[in-house]
Amino acid sequence: MDAVTARLRIAPELRMFLPVSRRQEWQEVTPDGTSTLGHHVESIGIPLTEVGPMTVDGRGVSPSYQPAPGDVVEVPPVPRPQQLPEEPRFLLDVHLGTLARRLRLLGIDAAYHNDMDDPALVAQANEERRVLLTQDRGLLRRRALWLGAYVRGSRPADQLRDLLERFSPPLCPWTRCTACNGELVPVDKVEVEPLLEAGTRRNYDAYGQCGNCGQVYWHGAHSDHLEEIVRTARAWTSQEAS
Repeated sequence: MDAVTARLRIAPELRMFLPVSRRQEWQEVTPDGTSTLGHHVESIGIPLTEVGPMTVDGRGVSPSYQPAPGDVVEVPPVPRPQQLPEEPRFLLDVHLGTLARRLRLLGIDAAYHNDMDDPALVAQANEERRVLLTQDRGLLRRRALWLGAYVRGSRPADQLRDLLERFSPPLCPWTRCTACNGELVPVDKVEVEPLLEAGTRRNYDAYGQCGNCGQVYWHGAHSDHLEEIVRTARAWTSQEAS
């Protein structure tokens, strides 16, 4: 190591954020007396939202710490399950619509808009104390954002498992509207009969309705695909708890 540099030891889980040509365990940075450790970590490509408690030569330091030449810094991933100051509530960016619907299917509070720009996303996340979920590293580096998380995986199933493992939110399937995120309330059949097809009226008697958008749900509307998503999510969470 050069006498004027500090060394960052990057945990394996975080090396995916490094440029392909630099995905090594050890990264060298040059302290300049003004740049913080958080700045150095983000400058090599790792969002601070993904980093756990860092240490320098065995002692804990915050992202505002200014590295000195010769420092050896441990950069671990955020612990899982990640502890939040309140019950998990999420806001998903425009590219995660399928994940948003799956979270709602499981009864998890997941706001989503398909036409909201980055500043508006940050504003809503902050105002409503929602964790902003995205695969946009630049969005996670916005200083105004109170809390965000990078979603791992390209398939919705992998993304869902990543979120359940990271935040361990309580599951309450079939209690939220998958269209708008509103809460479902039981409703008498007679109240929603005008909204039902004849076959549905004949075959089903128990209904729920979204208190926000009015969408009507009944158990027969749950395809085998949706039932499998719920079964799999419950299995994942039970494995984590054991």
